[in-house]
Amino acid sequence: MSIEAIRPDLLASPARRPFWRSALTSFTDFLGHMRQRWYLYLPVFAIWGFAYVRLFIDPTPRLPVLFNWTPSLPYRVAVVLPGPLELRRGDYVVFAFQGDAARNYPGLHGQPFFKIVRGLPGDVVTVQGRSVAINGEVVGVAKPMAYDRRPLTAIVPTVIPPGHFYVQGTSPDSFDSRYQASGLVRTEQVIGVVKPLF
Repeated sequence: MSIEAIRPDLLASPARRPFWRSALTSFTDFLGHMRQRWYLYLPVFAIWGFAYVRLFIDPTPRLPVLFNWTPSLPYRVAVVLPGPLELRRGDYVVFAFQGDAARNYPGLHGQPFFKIVRGLPGDVVTVQGRSVAINGEVVGVAKPMAYDRRPLTAIVPTVIPPGHFYVQGTSPDSFDSRYQASGLVRTEQVIGVVKPLF
């Protein structure tokens, strides 16, 4: 006797549910999990909401505390002292980005950047190869390209004009005044001086 005669159901292909029905079932299960454990999802959605507001609506920091997640500076938490303040060399500042890079990366426009003031009005910025110096002292080396392989051009040698500042991070990967696409920072871009906590 053949197996077909004993169990014909074993040879029949199993019935497949439509994709949309499987997706709907999975989504319904996910919503049920969220409803039961809402306290786990609430912080995630709050952070996402805050990030989208910062990215698309208003990137200006509204709290006097700054959290830094980038390697540009070695500090993670700092207090912002809003202006007007007279900037000095070595001050940590947070400013609204308005460099040329915002044309290729629109999300950068107005985003707060946390850097150190390295050059003041009247200082001479020179470039030899890709090495950038202020008043003859080398302050950094401009990388040839960004992470996405777009070329990066070093800042043009200049005398820093009144109302402008050269700012830089401590990381060699920092995107700062070393590059034309970032450029010098104007006084009106500065949101405040930053006092690092840790």
